[in-house]
Amino acid sequence: MSERRTMTRVQFGRGYNAKIMAIDGTWERECRIGDVSDTGAKLTVHGAVAEIGSREFFLVLTPSGTAHRRCERIWVNGDEIGVRAAEAPAGRRRKLAKPALPAGALS
Repeated sequence: MSERRTMTRVQFGRGYNAKIMAIDGTWERECRIGDVSDTGAKLTVHGAVAEIGSREFFLVLTPSGTAHRRCERIWVNGDEIGVRAAEAPAGRRRKLAKPALPAGALS
């Protein structure tokens, strides 16, 4: 496979444990993140990759599920998949809170 990455990737030596989960919660698989960039990642999936019919799913980074990213499967090679981080719908993007200024800062 030819190299098509345009973003610098961070390699994890032993990988990072995570899981992928269907958007509707009907399936999940354990996986290891091999490398990651701002826009995507390479995952090694435990279990049958061929049975995953949906192209979009969540990459869950914490056991509680509080840290997750919606992803789109780009390629499959055996038990490895390449994913691209999907954009959040405009209405669902979080706005960053502005830091509070100390009292009297503007005087």
